[in-house]
Amino acid sequence: MPERSPRGTYLRIADALRTKIKEGAELTELPSEAALMQEHGVGRSTVRRALDVLATEKLIRSQPGVGWVVVGGEAKPPVVEQLVSMVRTLGVGAAFPPEKELVEVTGASRGTVRSALAQLEGAGVLEVRHGKGRRVQALPSNHS
Repeated sequence: MPERSPRGTYLRIADALRTKIKEGAELTELPSEAALMQEHGVGRSTVRRALDVLATEKLIRSQPGVGWVVVGGEAKPPVVEQLVSMVRTLGVGAAFPPEKELVEVTGASRGTVRSALAQLEGAGVLEVRHGKGRRVQALPSNHS
């Protein structure tokens, strides 16, 4: 069984993140919870407690499809919007990048990327062929 974190670890993590936010004018979003867990050697609940402290102080907020963003900072658009932009750039019939590449490009989790892909597939924008990947089937409507 792994050793438990000392009491108040989440407060030290919150302090470290608060310092990064206040010193980093260009910082717009925080690393993923998984990255923070690895960086500080703690569990998800400890990281979430630290993030909740900063959210209560109104320094950060959770943005669906993006993650934790700094309040007042320019955050990336949601993953679905990023993928729609890629579709428009590629055009009909073009091969769409694999999930692994999309995770790296968007900085989102694999689950978030899969959810966005499912939305585009459901809307008929992307077509999936087993063993061949995804292709752009149609351009998204303007409201997507």
